[in-house]
Amino acid sequence: MTATQAEEATDQVPARRMPLPGDPEDALIDEACRGLRLPAFRERFVELAAAARREQATYKQFLLDLLQVVLADRDVRRQQRLVRAPRFPRPKRLEDFDYDKNPNVSPEVVADLKSRSWVQQGRPLVLIGDSGTGKSHLLIGVGTAIAEAGLSVRYTTTSALVNELAEAEAGRRLSSVIARYSKVDLLCLDEFGYLNLDKKGAKLLFQIFTEREECKATAVATNSPFAEWDKTFGDPRLCAAIADRITFRCTLIQTGTESYRFRITEAERGTR
Repeated sequence: MTATQAEEATDQVPARRMPLPGDPEDALIDEACRGLRLPAFRERFVELAAAARREQATYKQFLLDLLQVVLADRDVRRQQRLVRAPRFPRPKRLEDFDYDKNPNVSPEVVADLKSRSWVQQGRPLVLIGDSGTGKSHLLIGVGTAIAEAGLSVRYTTTSALVNELAEAEAGRRLSSVIARYSKVDLLCLDEFGYLNLDKKGAKLLFQIFTEREECKATAVATNSPFAEWDKTFGDPRLCAAIADRITFRCTLIQTGTESYRFRITEAERGTR
């Protein structure tokens, strides 16, 4: 069952559960559903039982209807958990990206990123452009689309990730933290290259890329062109190794240098 079908099925679930008609069996079923943690079953069994009686459905058809409701409800709940799990700083969807305001971005390329295939192939995504050109919008939008497609996603900024790794190393938990990041299907790394890293921080970040190389997808949003990455990482060899892992078989989207946020602000001022 697809996510759309699941949503359509659970859309039929009433906002409030129908009151029990008073039969002892209904109360026992209700209690059993609580114990088995079957909320959709509990919400719908009275309604579906009445419909089955009215339509003279077979026991098997009644059971199938209930099971389909439970499966649809679980699909939707799982999708909701996957979308919440990355902890995106704000909601952004690819459908809301304004391509007219930034013609540098290809709608066809972005549409391909909604597919699970590039993530399952462990291919990187690199978004390069100045502030206000839509990098973070695309990064969060892609992460949201992949989560809705049923894969695990994690969002963080580069500085937050490096700090987390440094604290984990100090607490002798580095291997477990790296293992956790290595299992995520898509790692969305924002503000890549915004701050210069010391050699220790760069080495910690390098371990994440090494663990994920060619098996798990990583998407980065950066305002620094490749030629300036050596300023971020300091060590030329380490910089080359990180760049190699991020760019191999990557999808590259250059969002340009003109901030459409600034243009919108200027346009709003002009109308006052």
